[in-house]
Amino acid sequence: MTTQTERAVRFRSLHDPAAPLALANAWDAASARLVEASGAAAVATTSAGVAWGLGAADGNQLDRQAMLALLERVVAAVDLPVTADIETGFGATPADVADTIARVLAVGAVGVNIEDAHTEPTPDTPLRPAEEQAERLSAARAAAEKAGIPLYLNARTDVFLRGVGEPSGRLAETLRRARIYLDAGASGMFVPGVAEPELIAELAAGIDAPLNIMVGPVSPSVPELGRLGVARASLGAAVAGAAYAQVDRAARELLATGTYESVREAIDYQLINSLMKGEG
Repeated sequence: MTTQTERAVRFRSLHDPAAPLALANAWDAASARLVEASGAAAVATTSAGVAWGLGAADGNQLDRQAMLALLERVVAAVDLPVTADIETGFGATPADVADTIARVLAVGAVGVNIEDAHTEPTPDTPLRPAEEQAERLSAARAAAEKAGIPLYLNARTDVFLRGVGEPSGRLAETLRRARIYLDAGASGMFVPGVAEPELIAELAAGIDAPLNIMVGPVSPSVPELGRLGVARASLGAAVAGAAYAQVDRAARELLATGTYESVREAIDYQLINSLMKGEG
């Protein structure tokens, strides 16, 4: 059995544009085991899927302890490195973020995403000032060093996702924030909201660390992202969203027509039950 430190080192090594780390984000133990069974090299949680599954909205609405309890179950369910989306860090201060990191590491995860959105964003201030966010990232890094775990600290910036500033200035602002965040102790940069190959290539060339892109139907393929310089591609909330879309289709069909075609391609009961027994 590998140690947490060994899993952390392994996870860091997976960030390589020659073979980008592809993450189909999980939100509970069953989805994590399915991801593992697919042959994935690591498991990542989605904050949206975790929140929805626990009865909360995404966007800093979930209780930290509820997130940690779910994360502990995901870590226990798989033999892979696990990285957690912890939104803005579950706290108002850098000390709060450090406490969250200590707790995340205590349940066995080896990586986190921390975003630079305000806890309560407004149209005028959707993101924290970069220097303020750097203090939170520095606190996270210090907490990991105190725990003795080489945490993969994925610093997320939502400049493109939230459309901050004029379009012509978003690349420069993202690169500026990346430099500040990396100096503060981030291991890599996560830039959701981009899909154009030329822009992705510019981001990869301008960021001196592994680049993570959120992918979906309009994104380049994972091999193409690797050629553009991307080291990590994640589906984010899309897998959980697709699963809930199936719930919606099944319920509507059942109530509207009394038929069941929408569940014809359901996953085999014995397969997932065996996975949850640890047999597959």
